[in-house]
Amino acid sequence: MSTDTISIKGISRPVSRIALGTWAIGGWMWGGPDDDNAIKTVHRALDEGINFIDTAPVYGFGHSEEVIGRALEGRRDKAIVATKLGLAWTDDHKPYRDSRAARVRKEVEDSLRRLKTDHIDLEQVHWPDGKTPIEETARELEKLHKEGKILALGVSNFSVQEMDIFREIAPLSTIQPPYNIFERATEREILPYAKAHDAVVMAYGPLCRGLLAGKMTRETTFPSDDLRSSDPKFQKPNFDHYLAAVEDLKQIADRHGKSVLSLAIRWVLDQGPTVALWGARKPEQIDGVNDALGWSLSDSDKTEIDAILKRHVPQPIDPDFMAPPQRD
Repeated sequence: MSTDTISIKGISRPVSRIALGTWAIGGWMWGGPDDDNAIKTVHRALDEGINFIDTAPVYGFGHSEEVIGRALEGRRDKAIVATKLGLAWTDDHKPYRDSRAARVRKEVEDSLRRLKTDHIDLEQVHWPDGKTPIEETARELEKLHKEGKILALGVSNFSVQEMDIFREIAPLSTIQPPYNIFERATEREILPYAKAHDAVVMAYGPLCRGLLAGKMTRETTFPSDDLRSSDPKFQKPNFDHYLAAVEDLKQIADRHGKSVLSLAIRWVLDQGPTVALWGARKPEQIDGVNDALGWSLSDSDKTEIDAILKRHVPQPIDPDFMAPPQRD
């Protein structure tokens, strides 16, 4: 793993190009938490060379951060921890956007407490808040940055125009958009912007919520509290089309002696200054990380992947359904 690292402005140590994504560890929209396995998962990731952990308060409404805090006791120096802010939630756990200055400071203090740490390596604004000026959010984050509570700043799900406003106030080190073989809107503006401004793209959903793990069949179903039950990709007839594409992608993976999961992660890593977020909630789900490292796809592989998409999914579905509402 040592050669598969990337530098992020503001963080003194290189981070692994695969980061542990911990939405599922929080349990919300993933069938509930399993803390024992979650802690073992964090430990397995560290043992496998993943030193970059990405979380957020809204992942289980604080639970993911709390579990990570417990898992890193005695190992905090081994991990670079990224979290987020800017999403509040109602008493019945319905998230909404709130990036007002007071909320920003409260979230940072709450995250420090849950994570059992005196600093956050990377703090990201989870979603733009259309009712709060970006300048207000950025100014408060810059204050926290200067106080030493935050080492680096990033944004998630921001447009180029929103990032320009943010950068006038505070340094921007990372950008976190959805990005995978099937969801590629990031290529139009976000990825070129990252390259132009020395920012790292933290691609969330590189396995497209498990679709690119290669284990689903046409008979696979999802319970009502599973995010995928409301994702149009996983509804027929769309689901069948995406699964057909995965079958063809397996042929390319086979040529490299890899799984389609490894192919999907490798594809993201080959696109530029990227980190792939590897979501896991059980230690065995870390298995295979190293299979995505130490090789690259050829130009002809990438051309063939594009052809597979055009053949099976000529009108890909973007993950817009995931966007939380603005506050009332």
